[in-house]
Amino acid sequence: QVQLVESGGGLVQPGESLRLSCAASGFRFSMYSLGWYRQAPGEQRELVARITSSGNTNYADSVKGRFTISRDNAKNAGYLQMNTLKPEDTAVYYCKTVILASVYWGQGTQVTVSS
Repeated sequence: QVQLVESGGGLVQPGESLRLSCAASGFRFSMYSLGWYRQAPGEQRELVARITSSGNTNYADSVKGRFTISRDNAKNAGYLQMNTLKPEDTAVYYCKTVILASVYWGQGTQVTVSS
């Protein structure tokens, strides 16, 4: 079955970097878009970045210039490189794909940015 597993979260100080990974299985990863979302306590889940099957990307304004989404179809994996992290980036980060109108989420990985 479709499975998405995030990893790479942790506790970092402001200005530092993290790289999140999303391991995909159970479907033809190269054919579908992949999105990274985040949800802070008491907030709604929001789109951070998205990459299409052809490699086109889009970003939330709050992360443009700091975050980079990428994918490696040979490894069935997506990535989110996060640089110059800020305390307001603290959230649980999820990857998501949509296959034939069905939405699949990973379990999430916690990112905490604090001094």
